[in-house]
Amino acid sequence: MISHPSRHCTVELQALPSRIGQVRRIVSAQLRYWHMDPLIDRAALGVTELLTNVHLHARPDKTCTVEIELILDRLTVSVRDRDPRLPVVDDAEPLATCGRGLSMVAAMSESWGVRPDGESGKVVWFTLPTAVSVAPPAASPVAARPPRRLVGEVSAASFAEVERAADLGRPQPAPARSAAAG
Repeated sequence: MISHPSRHCTVELQALPSRIGQVRRIVSAQLRYWHMDPLIDRAALGVTELLTNVHLHARPDKTCTVEIELILDRLTVSVRDRDPRLPVVDDAEPLATCGRGLSMVAAMSESWGVRPDGESGKVVWFTLPTAVSVAPPAASPVAARPPRRLVGEVSAASFAEVERAADLGRPQPAPARSAAAG
């Protein structure tokens, strides 16, 4: 069942891989309809991660409801399932192939959380600000980077200076030696 009131959309589904892609496309289309194109990538990523968690972890079944709601200057995306166990955010090992989903949701959203839903379920949600231009945090390494200059603004002498400095710090090759006794 899909309902489309002006600023609210609900989709019920089984969290199976083929359905997750379909819901991602529905969320993207709804945000385009609401003229919220800048939010599409983050909303699609977030809903994919939440639905993947339902697919991998929810018991007794994979039935869930995805809801997106646009209220004032916030988009809220939530996934309700029938498993009362609350998710745990783990520190994934560097080479792990899973375990980063909720960390990604936290990193790309304005806020996120989980709440019990009755005695036999939960709701995991995240919010995104609808403002098109959000200023990056002051401590961001990108913000601290000097502005880029066009190649025409950099003199050839600058490149030569960098090359000389790089050569001074480079170890020189050792003389050739033979591995054969002799």
